[in-house]
Parts: sequence; C-alpha cells; structure tokens
Amino acid sequence: MFKRFLRREREHEAIAPGPWGPCKLVELVNTGGMADLWLATDAEARSLAVRILLPHLRADGTSRRRFISGGRILEAVQEHPYVVRCHAQGQIRGIPYQSMEYVEGANLKERMADPPEEMSRYVGNILIDMGEALEHVHDRGFLHLDFKPENILVTANWNVRLIDFDLARPRRKHTFRMAGNPGTPAYMAPEQLQRKPIDHRTDIFAYGVAAYEILTGQKPFPGDTPAEILHRQLHRERHFILPRTLNPGIPPGVERTLLKSLETEADRRHGLMSVLLHELRTALYI
Repeated sequence: MFKRFLRREREHEAIAPGPWGPCKLVELVNTGGMADLWLATDAEARSLAVRILLPHLRADGTSRRRFISGGRILEAVQEHPYVVRCHAQGQIRGIPYQSMEYVEGANLKERMADPPEEMSRYVGNILIDMGEALEHVHDRGFLHLDFKPENILVTANWNVRLIDFDLARPRRKHTFRMAGNPGTPAYMAPEQLQRKPIDHRTDIFAYGVAAYEILTGQKPFPGDTPAEILHRQLHRERHFILPRTLNPGIPPGVERTLLKSLETEADRRHGLMSVLLHELRTALYI
C-alpha cells in the first residue's frame, strides 16, 4: 500500500527549479500537449532542454508509452544536423523525461510572423532543410506523424531542428491504421482523417501542408473541425486556392511539387521524400 501511495504522489508531483538527475532545472519555458519544457544546465553549466511528462498524463498508460517511445525514436534518428539532438531519456522518481540540446530560437510558426522580407531570404533553405530532416527520419525506418511548423525549431541564423517525436512510429512494409488516430488534423492526409491505412506518404502530405503555409501564410485546407478539413480536401475543386494565386513569387516548379505532395490519393504523391527534394532543388536551382 505504501508503494501505491508513493506512485500516486509521483504521478501528481509538481516539478520545481533545482536538481533533476544529472542536471539542474533552471526555468520552465513552455508547456506543450504532453510535456513541460525546462531550460536546464548540466554539470559543466552547459544549457540543455528537458521535457518532463505532464502530471495529469503520468498515470495514463498510453501517454507514458508515447512519450517514452518518442524519446527512443529520437535517439535512433538524432544523428542529423536538422534533427534535435537527444542527450538522455529515462525516468527520475518514476517520472519520464528527455534531455536534449537547447536550441535558442523560436518554432517555425512563430518565425513566420517575422517581417516577410526576412523570411523570404531563407524560405528556400528552410523548405529543403526541413525536408531533409523528414527524409532522414524515413530513411532510419520511422514516421514522424506530427510534422508541422510548430515542431520545427528555427535558430537566430535560420537553422532548423525537427522536434517532438511523441507520435512517431516505426515504418512498416505495408500501410497500417493508427489506433486512436492522434495528431493535428490541419496537417493530416485524407486517408488518416478517414481512419484508413497510412504510410510514409502521410508525412509527405503533412510536409506539403506546412510548405504551403510557409509560402502563402495560410493553410491549404482550413477548417475548425476534422470533418470540415476533410471536406475541403475531398472537394478541392470548390475550395482549394493555388499557391501562386496567393503568392505570385512562388516559382512554378515549386508549386508543382507542392501540388503533388498534396494529392488526395497517396499513390499520386511522391513515393519518397528524396524525390520531392530533388524536384524542389531543381525548381529552386539549389
């Protein structure tokens, strides 16, 4: 009984600045869907970012498994300049956590609010770099399944880091269904919104939505509910606005690549991120 009492206490334990395993928590900087994000320091006083599972999710088996699995997948894909680096992941006092490199900057969604002329100087590199990060994840045998501007960190020098692997899954030989269908509806492909089998081309669709948003300032299939978003995807002849209509500065080749990544049928999208990236580099003369 005493062990059960301790477990319940840890499930609701409030975390405060101070020692946390091998590091020291300095300041709570953000609270996301599954975790608090802390600025921390290691024994050499170097800055770290530490994610700690939220108190109300610690007793939920699904949330714990997703968080722990996300940390393990991040460890497996981190060897890439555009993927955030993981230093350690595990549990302290029974509470799951991940410690990662501290990236000083903002997420891409926030950076999109910067002056347009500044964003336009780097937008081509951002499209390529975040695509290379997703290509690397696929090549290592995983799907991200929550690819969106909020999960791309951007430094002051406009370097990117792909983050948040809580929903990531191993890539399979064949399509599969997602239990519970978690994710962000605005970036989900039609097959996922319809709860049909998915594969890596679902990530490619999410990349296309993010790229469209970066280039035009709005989502290709806006909606307040998953049903409204899906309706716009399936009836795009009445709702969809071509990217170059919103931003004539988009090169025609980039628009063609975006349109292919956003195809309703997965078989009509790029088969691999490497093919999409080749088209983008050709269109951008990179």
